[in-house]
Amino acid sequence: MEISSFPFHNSHHPLQDDEDADWALIDHHPFYGGDGFAAPSIMSDGHRDLETDWVFDTGLLLDDDYGSVLPPPNNEADVVSSVQSPLRSNKRPRPSSSSSSPPSSALSEAASASNQQQQQPKRVWVKDRSKDWWEQCDHPDFPEEEFRRHFRMGRATFDLICHDLDPVITKKNTTLRDAIPVRQRVAVCIWRLATGEPLRLVSKRFGLGISTCHKLILEVCSAIRGVLMPKFLAWPGPDRAEAVRSGFESVSGIPNVGGAMYTTHVPIIAPKENSAAYLNRRHTERNGKTCYSVTVQGVVDPWGVFTDVCIGWPGSMTDDMILEKSALHRRATQGLLRDMWVVGNSGYPLTDWVLVPYTHPNLTWAQHAFNQRIEQVGAVAREAFARFKGRWSCLQKRTEIKLQDLPVVLGACCVLHNICEVRNEGMDAELRFEIFDDEIVPESNAIRSMGAAQARDHIAHNLLHHGKPRSSFL
Repeated sequence: MEISSFPFHNSHHPLQDDEDADWALIDHHPFYGGDGFAAPSIMSDGHRDLETDWVFDTGLLLDDDYGSVLPPPNNEADVVSSVQSPLRSNKRPRPSSSSSSPPSSALSEAASASNQQQQQPKRVWVKDRSKDWWEQCDHPDFPEEEFRRHFRMGRATFDLICHDLDPVITKKNTTLRDAIPVRQRVAVCIWRLATGEPLRLVSKRFGLGISTCHKLILEVCSAIRGVLMPKFLAWPGPDRAEAVRSGFESVSGIPNVGGAMYTTHVPIIAPKENSAAYLNRRHTERNGKTCYSVTVQGVVDPWGVFTDVCIGWPGSMTDDMILEKSALHRRATQGLLRDMWVVGNSGYPLTDWVLVPYTHPNLTWAQHAFNQRIEQVGAVAREAFARFKGRWSCLQKRTEIKLQDLPVVLGACCVLHNICEVRNEGMDAELRFEIFDDEIVPESNAIRSMGAAQARDHIAHNLLHHGKPRSSFL
């Protein structure tokens, strides 16, 4: 396993020491007593700083599925059947003088035929697969609603994605075969993420080999990460941050809220190594069957658009443990999120920048009213994750994608979610995924800052007695 660092810089962003994306994929990490690695976290408008770590498996090579190289049959004489008589004579036939040496004309003809066979180019055999379904979908007369049902977006949004990815994923034609068009490459990836169907069915739908579809999905997801992520998944700059604060204040009455945070789990096949780290005990107890998962922690704005994600930590980790491992936490402890609250549920601790509800029994009227306002902010995050997992069905069931490739694929899903949200792509109600709150209240040191506790009491008091807090910071 190899860890590579890819620093990105954006001079116009106000937070110069931020990291862009926190992708974490842990086979063996320090928390579980082994060798660990953490992948980067997404920050803001294309700004990528510090040690942004991506984890790649250098041994990942996939076989192509284009077919075998076979020489063509020249004529019927190339295949000769040798037939022997069932009655064999004990005597060896005496060779005649005419057959003792072949005539020179026969030798020359054989040599000429051999030369022609060597000069004839070999043909590449490609299995004939039907592309009728995709050609119908890509036709301009194909119904828009049907297209949206298959790809979770309209044709205009699909065309935008193809246009932006075209310079990165375009391949040239060769003498052996024509390259797969960009639109078909993007369609293979998006349809797989949207439906969650196995690669075998993807292969049949698009008329491509199974291994070819697998390669296309990873290539397009990597291109989405590199090209579209800086544009569509970024921490808000100063102007955008003011709009975010206003949006959350209109929802809950609490000022200076910069985001709503939530963590969800994506089921996976049990890893061969360190599987206990990925055991999701909460889902296992609720569903009555063993569940392994990786996590996706996301911060959303009032409109359900991701502004930060942390992907790939094992499913056995609690919400507060994942938060402490994220780049968002490192940026906050460095003072880069001053005068801004990130609202979380009771699974997160109360800190100088994380605002959570009261969890102790026998709440006062002010504390109860405060929890209701916090619930309104948390509902924004839960609804965003419900659309996120409903739109991309691959997040709902165990995937065929290898563990080391999951951060790239899940990150692509986050970017595509943002594109759909920004472009107001509607989603059918039956696709909405039901989100279960499985947070565990931190047992020790749930209040990490006494100043934050006083600020929370101040907000709760003003919400009850004045209808609106005068200040969210002390």
